[in-house]
Amino acid sequence: MTVVPRWEWRSFGEHLGESGTGLAELPVQQVVDSSELYLLATPGTDLVKVRDGLMDIKHLQRVGDGGLELWNPVLKAAFPLSATDVAAVAAAWGVEAPTTIGEQGLSLDGLLEHVVAPNPRLRAVEVRKHRQRYQLRGCLAEVTDVRTDHGATRTVAIESEDPAAVVATLAELGLAGRPNVNYGRGLKVLEHFGTERFAVIDVGTNSVKLHVGERSADGAWRRIADRSVITRLGDGLRQTGRLGTEPMERTVDAIAQMLEEAREDEVDAVAAVGTAGLRIAENGRDFVHTVRERCDLLVEVISGEEETRLAYLAATAGLPATGSRVVFDTGGGSSQFTFGHGGRVDEMFSVDVGAVRFTEQFGLGDAVSEATLAAALAAISGELGRLEDRGTPDDVLAIGGAATNLAAVSHALADYDPDVVQGTVLDLAEIDRQIELYRTRPAAERRSITGLQPARAEVILAGACVVRTVLDKLGKDSLTVSDRGLRHGVLAERFAATEVV
Repeated sequence: MTVVPRWEWRSFGEHLGESGTGLAELPVQQVVDSSELYLLATPGTDLVKVRDGLMDIKHLQRVGDGGLELWNPVLKAAFPLSATDVAAVAAAWGVEAPTTIGEQGLSLDGLLEHVVAPNPRLRAVEVRKHRQRYQLRGCLAEVTDVRTDHGATRTVAIESEDPAAVVATLAELGLAGRPNVNYGRGLKVLEHFGTERFAVIDVGTNSVKLHVGERSADGAWRRIADRSVITRLGDGLRQTGRLGTEPMERTVDAIAQMLEEAREDEVDAVAAVGTAGLRIAENGRDFVHTVRERCDLLVEVISGEEETRLAYLAATAGLPATGSRVVFDTGGGSSQFTFGHGGRVDEMFSVDVGAVRFTEQFGLGDAVSEATLAAALAAISGELGRLEDRGTPDDVLAIGGAATNLAAVSHALADYDPDVVQGTVLDLAEIDRQIELYRTRPAAERRSITGLQPARAEVILAGACVVRTVLDKLGKDSLTVSDRGLRHGVLAERFAATEVV
């Protein structure tokens, strides 16, 4: 029988499923339940497992455009394994083969006891799968509920001999742009086995953010890099409905620099997401195409609902609580709100209330009169009507650049420290103090304020006004700032992490 390599793409996440990927409308071709023993190795990239009593090895032949992986089956052997088979298994793991193999070969028990168990770089993981299979565009699509002794997750996979068919299917299902995370990598994260690095680039209307996180063997996450660049991608978007040439150029430059930094940090995978500016702009697809052509990176333009859910995931992971809570993120082009209890989401929505828009509308980039400020606050209030008559939550968490800059100014941080900002409580008196501080100063003078990111000087007054109005609407006199934002939520979900840093 001829063995044909297949191009594969896979993503992990509890939220993934038929309804979340457009597969619900397709007939289920096959349902399969199985139990398989994966033999993971920190040095290797190949997939080694025992299924139906056979040793099964798939070799990662190469990685193609968009991160697609070409996998080639190289071994299916019955136990006991011959010396040649054992050498193939060791090569797939990236470790030295045992020097002595009995005449009868090596049984599975012998392999586990004498080869896997003594080596800290190897681990046997029993994986129970419930798979639903579909056919789309000539591709096999599969949704799998995965369970091990350490946890459970869900994975969606698309595979075909034709890489173009896989790419087209991903686009049709709304999955294009998500990182490709194969079974070996996904199980290592689920099992807290080995060390890996991942990067997330968040392309916002006002700024681009990079986060690089490293997960160690014990499951702890360490921040390798976390920075942002103000590029003002949305400059003029409100007036024209389009992204301007210069804002796009400087934003693409920032993305290219961040991608290079991530590669220098030797990350295993990169995810990039775009938010309100790219959702709204008529030429948002042109921008995504430009990034793809220059950087070989696909920016996934996520919905307002998805942005909100991921932000809530990040904020609540960093600041857990049990009562009713609201998490909100005010950005350059929109604000996202999530209502929940503890880690449970009850409702989420996005509104087109952002700092860039109101800065341009009311000239808030410079010093303004009290009357102009009042008009801006009234306009913001008028567009946040969905927050009214909801009762007062136990807890309000604010994430995003406006909130973290307000916190940094309150601490007078000459150098931004995320650990100081995380958990900062801002009351109405402090927010009002800063609004007056910005109202009475043009952007050039605001840049000298200790703690304020200089590039945010033009939009900080509008951002502070949005934060102030949200508290008014919710009937609260204070909020807690979380330094964890959308990028941390993407890290947690796209790469199957359980914590964020």
